[in-house]
Amino acid sequence: MKKTLLLCFIHGFKGGESTFGDNYAFTEHLRQLVAADLPKINVNVVVYPRYETRGDLGECVGRFRDWLMNKVIDLEVAAGTSSPTIDPSVRVILIGHSMGGIVAAETAIELSSDKPIHGSTDPAVEDPKLEHRTANSAPLHRPPSPNSLMFPYIQGVLGFDTPYLGISPAVFAHGVEGHYATASAALSQLGTLTSLFGAKGGQAQSNATTQKRQVAALPAPAKKEDGQQNSNGSAWGNWGKIAMVAGAAAAAAAGGAAAYYNRDQITQSVSWATSHLEFVGVLYRREELRRRVAYMVRLHKDLGVGFGNFYTRLGRAAGSKEVSMVGTVMGNERTFCVLPKKDPAGDWREAINNKAMDEVTAHISMFDLKDNPGHTKMAHDARDMIVKWLQNDWYESSNGGVIRA
Repeated sequence: MKKTLLLCFIHGFKGGESTFGDNYAFTEHLRQLVAADLPKINVNVVVYPRYETRGDLGECVGRFRDWLMNKVIDLEVAAGTSSPTIDPSVRVILIGHSMGGIVAAETAIELSSDKPIHGSTDPAVEDPKLEHRTANSAPLHRPPSPNSLMFPYIQGVLGFDTPYLGISPAVFAHGVEGHYATASAALSQLGTLTSLFGAKGGQAQSNATTQKRQVAALPAPAKKEDGQQNSNGSAWGNWGKIAMVAGAAAAAAAGGAAAYYNRDQITQSVSWATSHLEFVGVLYRREELRRRVAYMVRLHKDLGVGFGNFYTRLGRAAGSKEVSMVGTVMGNERTFCVLPKKDPAGDWREAINNKAMDEVTAHISMFDLKDNPGHTKMAHDARDMIVKWLQNDWYESSNGGVIRA
């Protein structure tokens, strides 16, 4: 039986099918590159349709997982596979841009352990003294060992500028200054919504693992006495207002959606804004970010599930700048994502954009031939990464023909 590798693309915040180039140009280009180097199997492409990037991440992952399962079942039925859960003829590479990469990783984790990372921590009680802890040492409640009988079987998770460890502070310093006043004006109508990022307040949910919030439904903020400062014993509560402004900026940066700053749209529907911020708010749950990366590293070690990320780095067109929050950041050191340091985090490779002048522009133009001079190299590097992940018995057992030298 000739087996099938399914490349499944997932867009990020406020993105859509056009995220990956006009007429899915990048998806087909990568498919052709991978297929040429893996001749023993079929290589198919599917793009997850435009979805609502708002509300609870877990609900979004659940909908995507159901959709993916139906796609894979159709392929297994067409192939006449006798035991798709034991010996599947279809394996999947989940490929996500920006927040889509987090959806992809969370899906792989749920399929292999049935215990999501999202909602496994309470950001409101994170101890800022534990910043030195690594992704492998930080988790106090690790997910169980991965299950090799996951269905659909995920062969790899590939992110494109996915902020698995958060968004670089330099993004705000360099790219958000121009939007600060607009974001502040919009957020002044939302009130103190620190619960969105995990801070406690009033009816705030403290245990996300036992109770799911409805989409766009947020708890009421806590009431404060006159003159009382918002202090809940955590760093989050102390800078909740700043986090909200930064969160709004990150929401735009995470998907490059200029429409996010459409104040008319925000004022027409407070729930629209808060729900979208809730979706992007996972980027501020530092412990969850660490756990998610650590578990993906474990998936690679235990089951050979690939995990990589192509992160944008500015090139010749970008200048350096002195900013109070991050100091001087050289132009060629500016990235959209926080980069891993000493802790294992998978295969991270830079995707340099010598044309973009800021991090957000580089982030949203990754798949644009005109605006990303490094587009072709990035595609070939992605091909190489995927092909490496397929050097296994599953690929070798496909009877699709002779392997190229």
